[in-house]
Amino acid sequence: MPYAFLDVRKTESFLEVILNNPARRNPLSSEMISELVSVLATPEAMDSQGIIIAASGRVFSAGHDFSDMMDKELAVLRDLMHACAHLMRSLQRMPQPVLAKVQGPAMAAGCQLALSCDLVVASENAFFQTPGGKSGWFCFTPMVALTRSIGRKRAFEMLMSGEPVPAQTAYEWGMINRVVAPERLDDEALDLMHKVTQGSPQLRAMGKKAFYTQIEMPLDHAYRYATDMMALTGITEDPQERMKAFVEKRPPVFKHQKKNDAAPKPGKKMHKYRK
Repeated sequence: MPYAFLDVRKTESFLEVILNNPARRNPLSSEMISELVSVLATPEAMDSQGIIIAASGRVFSAGHDFSDMMDKELAVLRDLMHACAHLMRSLQRMPQPVLAKVQGPAMAAGCQLALSCDLVVASENAFFQTPGGKSGWFCFTPMVALTRSIGRKRAFEMLMSGEPVPAQTAYEWGMINRVVAPERLDDEALDLMHKVTQGSPQLRAMGKKAFYTQIEMPLDHAYRYATDMMALTGITEDPQERMKAFVEKRPPVFKHQKKNDAAPKPGKKMHKYRK
């Protein structure tokens, strides 16, 4: 299916979805949001081992497209914001890991998009910014993703100051997983995706859902929920196979594991990310 603002391609066993409006700095227009939601629901996305969100050009995304918003009524803005929130939630509801590959600045809703992914690998050329504190329109919705990615004090500073946070600082703050040289971005993104897509796809999907469910719970509720999930999944085929393989000192063979499972290839050289 052709898209006006996306380039969608298969990279190994992953689906790569590339924001493709570089002339306008890849704004999250209503059309691009609609296309992103649509591609996440395709059989190609559902059948992939993982999804990579990337962007063309020098900027990952400058945020919302203000041409969608100027001189609009409240109902129009509300519908647009709900569509954007639906997109962000859809990324975390996907059964596979979703990784943002950030080659350049990620600002406002663009920062929200990156941080709403499960994992983030960024180039040294990237920075992350919620400029609402000084731009005239506070970043209310990007605040949701930001405050669930880093501590309160640093999130508050970002939101109020509007200052850009370089990729290296974002890594040190725990906002992103890796910061790498620009020429290593593609390889490092694939390396991380290989590592998080080994084993049983069914159990990975259940684990991802449980992660986002328990993280918002009080501690006692989280333990009750996680305990039930541990017991309920422990009697299913893949966990039982893992236990038997460990006892019998052999590699496990998971029923739900695909033949093209994205496990690291033997002898593949792994590159350390920068600290």
